[in-house]
Amino acid sequence: METTGRGTAPGTVGPQDVDEGPRRWLGHDTAAAGTGPHVRPTAGAAGVPPGFPDLPLPLRAAVRIAAALCLAVALVHVVMVFLYVAPANEVSQRYRKQINAWIHPLFEQNWRLFAPDPQSVTQQVSARTLHVSADGTHQVSDWFDLTAVDDSAINHNAFPSRTSQNMLRRAWDAYSASHGADDRSNSERALMLQKYLRNIAVDRLSAYRHDAFEDIELRVITRPIAADGPRPNTPAQTRYLPWWKVASDGN
Repeated sequence: METTGRGTAPGTVGPQDVDEGPRRWLGHDTAAAGTGPHVRPTAGAAGVPPGFPDLPLPLRAAVRIAAALCLAVALVHVVMVFLYVAPANEVSQRYRKQINAWIHPLFEQNWRLFAPDPQSVTQQVSARTLHVSADGTHQVSDWFDLTAVDDSAINHNAFPSRTSQNMLRRAWDAYSASHGADDRSNSERALMLQKYLRNIAVDRLSAYRHDAFEDIELRVITRPIAADGPRPNTPAQTRYLPWWKVASDGN
């Protein structure tokens, strides 16, 4: 009987042909590669995290909504910051209230990084308190230098706290810029800055003095920074702020 090169009769199927059928169908020789057919791993298999298409439909919808909201907030923030720092224009003037409400107080922007404005004066902020005793006697404390406390935490400190460097100074700068000589709060932002400055003073004073008090007063002494060259002597300016009620809820 005539046999083929594989040792089988014509028209018969040997074990080699049965084995090679799937290999030809897969398009490669799995025996030579030493591996079986490639099977796509299923979600939830050991060591295989589920992909986005494998997530349940409600979860996929929630992810898409969250991504869209994050993108929308990011775009609004970029537009608001651009309008805030851009030169005055019709759009920024029309929506100035909304822009300020978005930017302040967390995203305040300025150009000091590119055009620094070094201080030409120093402010010494002090505070004193008023307590009314049970018999109606008014007891006024001595002045307590809040700026000196910050200076002592900064001097000879290789890594001073940004709170000691900036909190009190920036609070006073913001208050003085938003209030006139009469110390009237003519806007919600001005009132917020007044409360902010008052609360800082109350917290700092309470940390060093444990006496009870109901009112607090601030005194700010402004002194010019001496220049290297000759300069006319400018006297220090002292400003007394009104007595402010101290509330337990900070308002």
